Amino acid sequence: MGVYERYLGLRIRRHGADPPDHVALVITERDLLERGAYETLTKFFEWAVEYASQITVYVSVLDAAAVPALRRELETLDAPREVAVRGPEDRTRADAPIQIGIGLGGKHEFTSAVRTLAERVDAGDLEPDEIDDQHVESHLVFQSEPDLVIKTGAERLSDFMIWQSVYSELYFTDVNWRDFRKRDFLRAVREYCNRSRRFGR
Repeated sequence: MGVYERYLGLRIRRHGADPPDHVALVITERDLLERGAYETLTKFFEWAVEYASQITVYVSVLDAAAVPALRRELETLDAPREVAVRGPEDRTRADAPIQIGIGLGGKHEFTSAVRTLAERVDAGDLEPDEIDDQHVESHLVFQSEPDLVIKTGAERLSDFMIWQSVYSELYFTDVNWRDFRKRDFLRAVREYCNRSRRFGR
């Protein structure tokens, strides 16, 4: 690790605020076509587990035909903790320290949760006035709320974890994924520590 990375790490350790316990990363399928993209993702996991107990990666996909190939690559990544990969048609909860969503948009995930709740109401298993936040969350594929969401390359989010990230701190960097380094990750963590979270208040 270089001098600047050590400096950033020291600044974070000496900061009074806690670092993010759940870090989320938003990238695109095009990012993963770049040379060395998967190696960078493996490194990202190693950087993130130094601070976070939960890591979520969302891969925005324009071409649904690319999902199977992306899934094969992502499921064989050398990661420091257990990985759960979910695609657009998955409904099983992602329950692992590292969670990866491929083309599983937030609108689609939320709509699926609402549809399941409607089916339970129709079957007489649930009363409409019993439905609350916890009922919705229990039917989401990704149930944990990120503390920090990192988006590389542009100041815009994809259709990503709409419900879960409503109170997350968002960090945008102009650095493209192919050039993303540990110093860029540490800058995001430092920025998070410098913010005062309001949780919608």
